[in-house]
Amino acid sequence: MLDTASNRPELPPEIARRRTFAIISHPDAGKTTLTEKFLLYGGAIQMAGQVRAKGEARRTRSDFMKMEQDRGISVSASAMSFDFDKYRFNLVDTPGHSDFSEDTYRTLTAVDAAVMVIDGAKGVESQTQKLFEVCRLRDLPILTFCNKMDRESRDTFEIIDEIQENLAIDVTPASWPIGVGRDFLGCYDLLRDRLELMDRADRNKVAESVAIEGLDDPKLEEHIPADLLEQLREEVEMARELLPPLDPQALLDGTLTPIWFGSAINSFGVKELMDGIANFGPQPQVQAAEPRQIAPEEKKVSGFVFKVQANMDAKHRDRVAFVRMASGHFKRGMKLTHVRSKKPMAISNPVMFLASDRELAEEAWAGDIIGIPNHGQLRIGDTLTEGEALRVTGIPSFAPELLQSCRAGDPMKSKHLEKALMQFAEEGAAKVFKPMIGSGFVVGVVGQLQFEVLASRIELEYGLPVRFESSQFTSARWIKGPKKDVDAFVNKNKGHISYDNDGDLVYMTRLQWDIDRIERDHPELTLSATKEMQV
Repeated sequence: MLDTASNRPELPPEIARRRTFAIISHPDAGKTTLTEKFLLYGGAIQMAGQVRAKGEARRTRSDFMKMEQDRGISVSASAMSFDFDKYRFNLVDTPGHSDFSEDTYRTLTAVDAAVMVIDGAKGVESQTQKLFEVCRLRDLPILTFCNKMDRESRDTFEIIDEIQENLAIDVTPASWPIGVGRDFLGCYDLLRDRLELMDRADRNKVAESVAIEGLDDPKLEEHIPADLLEQLREEVEMARELLPPLDPQALLDGTLTPIWFGSAINSFGVKELMDGIANFGPQPQVQAAEPRQIAPEEKKVSGFVFKVQANMDAKHRDRVAFVRMASGHFKRGMKLTHVRSKKPMAISNPVMFLASDRELAEEAWAGDIIGIPNHGQLRIGDTLTEGEALRVTGIPSFAPELLQSCRAGDPMKSKHLEKALMQFAEEGAAKVFKPMIGSGFVVGVVGQLQFEVLASRIELEYGLPVRFESSQFTSARWIKGPKKDVDAFVNKNKGHISYDNDGDLVYMTRLQWDIDRIERDHPELTLSATKEMQV
């Protein structure tokens, strides 16, 4: 566990006002819509886009790939920064589909907190649970938003129970819904004793709020029908008796999550959630690294790459490395040392993002996420410092679960295909293996949908039609061990050996039995299913 003791020094005010968080959920619980509304309240956009935009209604900002717009899903994580009140929010929208879980997993290494979105009718779903476990591994504080309350949804206590049981975390309500589905009027804000009313007519309008003195205030009767009011009084009284109060320290330790209710598409409940992130969310945290941890208040600048996105701008073959600043105050034009290659890099055109719109970042503080355009020097897991050889740890790379061999539709273009695949491999979108014997490439991914994304992107971005064919292999493992044993093993099994895009040896196999047999016959070798991103 990282050192988050109370004896930490005060952070400089500019760093202390940063809140860096990711939005996680099962597909279609409403992450991207919520992201849009965050931007709307932060004043970053004038009109929120919709995932399924009709006619002139604006498209969402965070789904910028063509495929994302066609299918109405998010494929890659995108980062956005904006100001809210006196705070600076850095928000990362992640894909919910389990096919892209690796991208999401890496994104969670770069944030200090997570906002978990739950669909009021469906409760905790399988993907929510998986992502939650990742947050648990890193002890991330979690804030919960129960979305789609304007549709028919389940009983409030039932939803809270389900979160407590399935995710083994205490839940405290920060607001309480009044009515459900058609009768949903708004919420009662338990933290500030206010009544928040939803306006169904204008989706981009901020909800009106009525200040009241507790639940016995006669003003309530003017706004809420008698039967709903009685139900509200009963439920809130039960909730206050049965559920724990909001303890800011337990929230930061990751043992308690506050839950807000609302409807993102109607802009309802979003502002209360943002106030919650601002007031209770964690400041930039200490970053795990070797040989020592990096504290955000250090004067020297350091940061690490958690994602690489190729071809964000279709006109240029560009590559942007997303860097999370871990410490210090970065200014444009600084020279930073690239720890893996030990070379200095002058960072002359770093960018801040509003999804795919970007502007030059003149400065950045610990906690911010900036983009550094580059030509492939920066890879996932790289650390940038002012000279000290630090290396941020804990950014994993998983063995792929699906393998297919890949050939160019036109045999003359195989060189171009190699370049395209290498670019996607460095982006972390897929693993690319080059077999020792034979031609062609084997591409490995975590989920089936990634093959479609790859084929569509290679065709759009490189103009190459490609064929994915089923491969004879079903799984890949990285080989580790003493050099002479590894060499002897490789000579015996040439037909099964490939190189990954970093040049490391990979053993490819059809059967789990093969893997067990090798571990039995060659105890000196280890076959591992994960590898830390390159040093």
